[in-house]
Amino acid sequence: MYRVSPFVRHFARALLGGLVIATLCVNLSPASYYDVIEWRLARGWMPDSLSTVSAMLTPAWLVSELLMALFLFFVAKELWEALVLERGAFSGKRARLPAGAMIGSWAGAVLVWLLSSHFIETAIEATPGVGWQLPLGSDVVLCYVMGRLIFGPGHPGLHLLLLVTIASDIFGLIVLGLTAPSYGLQLGWLVLSALAVLGVWLLSGRFAVPRETEVHHRRAAMLWPYWMAAGLSWLGVVLAGLPGALGLLPVIPAIPHASRAFGVFAEAESFLHDPLNRMSHHLVRPAAAILFLFGLTHGGIDLAAAGPTSLTVLAALWLGKPVGLVLGAMAAVWLFAAPWPQGLRRSDLIRIAAISGMGFVVPVLAAETALPGGGMAEAARFGLALSLVIGPVAWLVLGRRA
Repeated sequence: MYRVSPFVRHFARALLGGLVIATLCVNLSPASYYDVIEWRLARGWMPDSLSTVSAMLTPAWLVSELLMALFLFFVAKELWEALVLERGAFSGKRARLPAGAMIGSWAGAVLVWLLSSHFIETAIEATPGVGWQLPLGSDVVLCYVMGRLIFGPGHPGLHLLLLVTIASDIFGLIVLGLTAPSYGLQLGWLVLSALAVLGVWLLSGRFAVPRETEVHHRRAAMLWPYWMAAGLSWLGVVLAGLPGALGLLPVIPAIPHASRAFGVFAEAESFLHDPLNRMSHHLVRPAAAILFLFGLTHGGIDLAAAGPTSLTVLAALWLGKPVGLVLGAMAAVWLFAAPWPQGLRRSDLIRIAAISGMGFVVPVLAAETALPGGGMAEAARFGLALSLVIGPVAWLVLGRRA
């Protein structure tokens, strides 16, 4: 089995480092901490047509909407290759098991969220079922680290875990943007993203085929047109009211890529020089800095914020999501003849389900728009931080497979 590149573990250290510093700041001097991350960067100089965006332009917003778009591009590239490349882990019938696991985890998490929030009064300002989008996402980096401890490098269970968490994060953000936008949806702006993608494919991407000339191949290999198209795509997504973290994803299909997949975050990809992999290589070091800044601006846990919403978060992540994942995966096998990954035991699926109960990065992004804010949002963040405990518990209880 292929091995996952070690940089993913560096990402986890960066994220946790920012989270720890932010937590110390928010508990020692909360007013100063929030003054810094919520400082308005665009007062009075942006046009009226962009007044909504300018009102939100803070360090925290820049990290979650702009910088996290670069990290999500880095992650989504792996999902795209798994979907379309030869021997991709999400291609053909092989997509059925991870897709079933993801859908099952969503169904379980949302059902438990709705039930628990019905019986537990989460907050006075809460409407029935509010925040159900929060447990849809997961945490690719932290789930990977715990999965590697439990499975070891190169294990098929680790690769299935990565596929499920990446897909959950991306599609979870899409659902969040459509159902709980940060401000009103204006989907007409997506035309700008579509034109950027079409334009860069016509000018560069379509020439990366064997029958074209060497001049055309050189044009297709240049990276700046794709970065420019990615910037325009991001602008269109933000103006449409969708999460800016999704802004670079539309351009990925227009970028020339390798002919076959080597696995999710495979070490072998460091030797590939197609435009998509080269763009990914450029993002390895910045991605660690981005996750540190995300932890610094969004990871501050108020240790006195525990509340009913914290219980709802934990119920959805620790009960609904793992049970739903197992049932969804088994339903894919029984009902849709999904092939079982070679070398994966049934007990490994239990381990994957337990690790999936960890949730932080994308759920934190969801909490900002899916919840009313204030004490309810802080209680949810406290619950998300506490959900990470399930990883070490799974490691101690389930252990590494012999």
